[in-house]
Amino acid sequence: MSWDEGRGLVQADRRRIQTAVLSSAESEEPLMLPMEAIELDVFRHRYEGETFWCGTLLGGCGGQLTTKLYTDRACHFAHHPAPDGLPHECGRRARGVNSADHLYVRSAAAAWLAGHGEQASFDYTGSAGAPLGSVVDIRWPRGALRVHLDQAVAPVWDDGLEPVLGLGVPVDRDTLIRRWYVHRIRLDSEGTSRRVRIGTEAFARPTEWFALEECEVTERGLSTPAVQRIVQARSAAAPAKWTPGQNTDTAQDTRARELLRKLLYARRTESIALAESVCREMPELAGVSPRLQEQLDAALRSGLVWIEKEVGARRGLFASLEQAVAEKRAGKVKKLLRHAKTAAKDACSEEESRVIDAADGCLTAIAAARSKRLNTLLDDLDQLPPDPDLDVLRIKVRELLRAASEAGSIGPHRQAKVEAWRERVRHTAGPLQPGQGKRLPQLHRQVTRKRWLERRCPRCGANSGQQCAVDTMPGETRRVPHDERLKPIIDERREQQRSRRPWRVYEVTCPDCGQEPEQRCTTSGGPHRSRVELAKEYTRLKKAHS
Repeated sequence: MSWDEGRGLVQADRRRIQTAVLSSAESEEPLMLPMEAIELDVFRHRYEGETFWCGTLLGGCGGQLTTKLYTDRACHFAHHPAPDGLPHECGRRARGVNSADHLYVRSAAAAWLAGHGEQASFDYTGSAGAPLGSVVDIRWPRGALRVHLDQAVAPVWDDGLEPVLGLGVPVDRDTLIRRWYVHRIRLDSEGTSRRVRIGTEAFARPTEWFALEECEVTERGLSTPAVQRIVQARSAAAPAKWTPGQNTDTAQDTRARELLRKLLYARRTESIALAESVCREMPELAGVSPRLQEQLDAALRSGLVWIEKEVGARRGLFASLEQAVAEKRAGKVKKLLRHAKTAAKDACSEEESRVIDAADGCLTAIAAARSKRLNTLLDDLDQLPPDPDLDVLRIKVRELLRAASEAGSIGPHRQAKVEAWRERVRHTAGPLQPGQGKRLPQLHRQVTRKRWLERRCPRCGANSGQQCAVDTMPGETRRVPHDERLKPIIDERREQQRSRRPWRVYEVTCPDCGQEPEQRCTTSGGPHRSRVELAKEYTRLKKAHS
């Protein structure tokens, strides 16, 4: 606690001081101290030789301040110690970054009014006796404002001082409706200063913010671009009533409306040709009413942007189609071709026609190759022996079904043959044995990739190291080898596994009880020991000769 003349006994405030005034205790030039150490170094260099004060207009004691630099906490102003070495006592109420906002408002308003040829006077307490820093009264010969920075003083409307409300000052809906708008103010920190921004709040509209330089002084008082729009909209003459049977449009206006409708239709139907035709005609139409001319200009700009976007998308579509044709990807070609024909229904360039024809030809060739492949598989199945290997039959019928699915429409005769082979496999398999119902893996999945090409293919004649050729498409290679090329490798591996397999106990004749192979010994406790040893001996001999 300490004694202060004029205020009596005050308690010391330990909060950090972030604002001060420059040069003297009565100064109206505010400063905000940066909180970061590196910024404080720049601040000190900039104001080298200047003095900082706990200004009386800030509610301070009028004492001189110094700057405190910290790296582990916020930098701040601080009082010089008292002569007796004790901490200085100051009863300043506000010490944060916004504690000098009323002085920043004064500086910004003075500069702004001076730019409009006006000189103003400022009062920081007002006739209402507000706390220092709550309101700022600004008066000049042609007007007056009262800036409410907080809720300490309620705004009064229509008393000669136009209120400008801070962000925390509420305003009721009826006032917004009655006055059309109210002014708002906020201060944003920029470096070591605070920048004033003026907002316009209207009923059912968001607040629009402007720099003070964008505002003007009119007979209505403070005016922003938003205020001008609101006043213009409220002051506009009522539209003329429409009388049935009377058409006031000129021929040019009627044509302009037709063009607007055509452009809208072109965009909805994605017709680039129609949109280009309309956009060429719009600039040539003269004598249109000003309001319709604005609509035409806006529609023309939007239409040209849309055309450019659609042309780019169309160019990409045909490029993708051409690439799919080169890669012979039937599914992708079919999908893109459908979109390409839709895009080219109104107009089609020679290059686009060439791509479409190439896509049609590609699909025709692929369909013919698939049909030929189906016929080849049917012929191969017809040449099988009456009692073919079941695994081979399943593999070939599986290929037949896949080829029939890829060929699409194959006709009733071939469809009947495909179904017959499907039924034959189903009936030939008979009752499923344990493990028989599992799908056999494809042969190329049973052989490591590095061994695929180590042998000559007996089906297509591909030499060692060469990929197998597609049967129905000369010059094209298969992604996986023919089964005939891989089956010998699998058979050899199975034979090697069979030769390396050890003898099982019940595969030899028991020396003790004389039981034949596959017959169990007569003992209840399992095979005789001599039979086990004999099986081991056979296994050792087998390994020695392998």
